[in-house]
Amino acid sequence: MIERGVTMILDALLDALLDTVKTVPFLLIAFLILEALEHYSNNYMNRALGKMGKAGPLAGAIFGCVPQCGFSVTAANLYSGGVITLGTLMAVFLSTSDEAVLILFSHPGSGRVIAQLLLGKIAIGIVFGYLLDFLFRNKKEHKHIGDMCRGCGCSDDSGIVKPAVRHTVQLTLYIFLFTAVLNLVLGLVGMDALTTFLGKDTWFQPFLTALLGLIPNCASSILITELYLAGGLSLASAMGGLCAGAGIGLAVLFRENHPMKENIGIVALLYLLSAGAGLLLELVL
Repeated sequence: MIERGVTMILDALLDALLDTVKTVPFLLIAFLILEALEHYSNNYMNRALGKMGKAGPLAGAIFGCVPQCGFSVTAANLYSGGVITLGTLMAVFLSTSDEAVLILFSHPGSGRVIAQLLLGKIAIGIVFGYLLDFLFRNKKEHKHIGDMCRGCGCSDDSGIVKPAVRHTVQLTLYIFLFTAVLNLVLGLVGMDALTTFLGKDTWFQPFLTALLGLIPNCASSILITELYLAGGLSLASAMGGLCAGAGIGLAVLFRENHPMKENIGIVALLYLLSAGAGLLLELVL
């Protein structure tokens, strides 16, 4: 019995290692491109987001879909200072993909899924962003945009290669950890039991994945994406969970924005909109 358990663990680790190693070149290339874009255009995009006015939700949804949660951090800072509206903030949060796109990119043949994910999240961000701007009006004290960029990485002078390598190593470790655990779970309980537990093809699965997505860390997007790739989540439920996954943007919102009850309301709204979008897509797809 013990020998079988050890063998299962070793097999799970080996399979996870082999699967993870294949993703490293794709991740490094993607991070080099992203770091270059952030290094040379981040200040421009941040200021553009703050000056969009009525086009805020549209711009926010488009900027937000860029992998990683940098724009969700920026949006949280800008909203805290009254520079952008609630609709623009929510558009960014809903369209933020964090690490999901990078993980899918490292799996050949996922182009269609990536397109569906990005276009779907952009559409969700735009629709709900404009709806919120129609229903609510911000009355926050306006601050200078430069004061709102704390923590967004705008002033990072460490170049391109070093941050890209650091992010690649971090994400690789995360992927290895989650893949190993998922392989072990699948070996112990089987795919049928896992999908039953997660409620696949049921109306309540988007509410579960949206709850996972609220975890203010890239771990949530990695977990949701790996579960989707393993067949444990439907695309609609995965999208609902990823819509709620604003990364550390939520943590920055709680640190910078006041009063606290407003932040709680924003989180509750993000959860309901994400779960609702996932449920709607579950019924349509």
